[in-house]
Amino acid sequence: MKIEVFSDADSVARKAAALIASEARSAVARRGSFIMAVSGGHTPWIMLRALAGEKVPWNSVHVVQVDERIAAAGDPDRNLTHLRESLLEHAPLTPEQLHAMPVELPDLKAACTQYGQTLRAVAGSPPVLDLVHLGLGPDGHTASLVPGDPVLEITDADVALAGPYQGRQRMTLTYPILNRSRYVLWLVTGDEKAGMLARLQAGDTAIPAGRIRSDRAVVLADRAAAGRLEKESKAEGA
Repeated sequence: MKIEVFSDADSVARKAAALIASEARSAVARRGSFIMAVSGGHTPWIMLRALAGEKVPWNSVHVVQVDERIAAAGDPDRNLTHLRESLLEHAPLTPEQLHAMPVELPDLKAACTQYGQTLRAVAGSPPVLDLVHLGLGPDGHTASLVPGDPVLEITDADVALAGPYQGRQRMTLTYPILNRSRYVLWLVTGDEKAGMLARLQAGDTAIPAGRIRSDRAVVLADRAAAGRLEKESKAEGA
């Protein structure tokens, strides 16, 4: 796992946008398309807004969701709401290239199956995503893979329902599809993430994030999140 540290969250977002654009150009040149999965969060919305200004072969790009809250269309809690505002309204990406999790369907288990079919249609069978963007929670969760949730043990589906977390039930990609991805891009900002970032770097599988494969992963962190890593590095060099 490679970790790059930047001065602040905006710098992390801009670097992430440039990296995604580069990966998109490479994937399209090699395979004819680029499929990326995105998570929510303030820094990611800045990243996506910056991505809209990068040189990207947009007509060959598909965007899918890592996770989503079960809420009505347009709800400010929905990742999709911000995804549309940050990317779709600024990049030459058609609505058909943005594949939203169908969390408004009354049968949520069937909705998970439907989204799995969508992923196979755009990314093959089994679906392989070119790039997955992930965040890291102060409790070690990533996507909607939360400590203690039964969704952590799902191995036979790429999409599943997680239990309520912070007041909302979620739909999430599971470990099988996340760990098949060609590239994992972590964005980690804020000092409340410092302890978990150290555990992620150490490969601590006791936290959900630690079960994501690290050999294809890059972490972009701000100095606040990387504070413990830098202290440990200095201590080792003393």
